[in-house]
Amino acid sequence: MTLSRFPSPQAATRHAAQPGRRRWLAAAALASAGLAGCARPAVPVAPVVGGAQEHAADDVPRIDMHSHAGRVSLGHDAARAASRPFLPVAEAMRAGGLDVLCLDIVADGSATRVSADRRKIEPWRTPAPGEMADWARLSFARAEALIAHEGLLVASDAAALRAARRAGPTVIVSSEGADFLEGDIDRLEQAWREHRLRHLQLTHYRPNELGDIQTEAPVHGGLTDFGAEVVRRCNRLGLVVDVAHGTFELVRRAAAVSSKPLVLSHTSLSQRAGPRSRQVTPEHARLVADTGGVVGVWPSAGVFSSIQAMAEGVARMADAIGIEHVGLGSDMLGFISPPVLQSYRQLPELRAALRQAGLSAGDVTKVMGGNYLRVFTAAVG
Repeated sequence: MTLSRFPSPQAATRHAAQPGRRRWLAAAALASAGLAGCARPAVPVAPVVGGAQEHAADDVPRIDMHSHAGRVSLGHDAARAASRPFLPVAEAMRAGGLDVLCLDIVADGSATRVSADRRKIEPWRTPAPGEMADWARLSFARAEALIAHEGLLVASDAAALRAARRAGPTVIVSSEGADFLEGDIDRLEQAWREHRLRHLQLTHYRPNELGDIQTEAPVHGGLTDFGAEVVRRCNRLGLVVDVAHGTFELVRRAAAVSSKPLVLSHTSLSQRAGPRSRQVTPEHARLVADTGGVVGVWPSAGVFSSIQAMAEGVARMADAIGIEHVGLGSDMLGFISPPVLQSYRQLPELRAALRQAGLSAGDVTKVMGGNYLRVFTAAVG
């Protein structure tokens, strides 16, 4: 079992600054130094007991499959991140009864930005060679600093994840995007070993060497051959493969390639998702479910008007792909506009809303962690 305080950031050899990268790396170094209508009938629900007292009812850890809690992200400007203090994580987790979160660095932040109309995040320039790897090292270092600052535990295997309910607030080190690989598959094992990366999202807000994304025009026709190689290497090393942000074609090939269950960590269901929408159709979601995987429902205010509406969205997803394949992906602190779930302190309200939406107590346990625990166990061991 591997459940431990994260060690101090390990030294890593940086690429020499190439022309055009020196100014960016100088700014980045500042950040490193600063490390700062559902068809289900409603059912009567007993009053929810808040926080950790609720845990007496079961032994399954409650897990958020996608989170930037603590303001772990460097944003889109590494220099400014140096002055951004962390926000509390462990206290809110305990108050809301959350045991584990997948703590996501953002791998493509230096090459993406919020659009002028503030409606989406978009790629805006081509990064210099080595830039994405450097950005990821800074991002992993910030995650390590947050973990140390909050006294969080790190789960690197299934035994540690199962123990998290009693051990205390725990994280799974995750990356939103595999941009830092830059076509070099060996960097994956390096991140697995040096940063305890155990959950990898293939793409984010820029089409990368692995494949296409939902919010930009496709350029690869789905998952690339390199992307398929990364999926296979994740299967061998023991990493959860996350296909969030990937196009339908990317997910279809990833599902065909992977020998382990997939995760699509944060989205919502739409019968007719738009061409640049982050929502998915039932057919898209079933690609993940058919691997034995899990689709996480997120609290986007652009989709849901309230926590109760989000709970009904969870129920609709369960109706479409089966309750065994639905989870929570809060994308905490990852939205441009405030979502309907803004703090882990609201999780008791969400659990009550799921019961009101027609889920049984056992169903809620599956959605709130049991299903991801199954996938993590199969993928990581």
